[in-house]
Amino acid sequence: MSTAPFQTPRSSAAYNKLAGPAVQAGGGRLLARGGRVVAHDAGIAERTVLIEFDSFKQALAAHESEAYQEALVALSDGVERDFRIIEGID
Repeated sequence: MSTAPFQTPRSSAAYNKLAGPAVQAGGGRLLARGGRVVAHDAGIAERTVLIEFDSFKQALAAHESEAYQEALVALSDGVERDFRIIEGID
């Protein structure tokens, strides 16, 4: 899961061009991207991206992959993110 309050159009476009294919190659399935958000309690209504993987290990490997690391370089300082890899329940 990733939330981001601000993206510059140039860095966002470069990141999206590389990140999508890198996540898919790592086995990720996009569940939510942007869209409407209602935050409750201490929550912050920011753009949220939610990606599902078959396992925690697979998610870590996708994040650490060379292809995804290239996407992060393209993002540069264009955004401050809250990025989490969370182990699901069976």
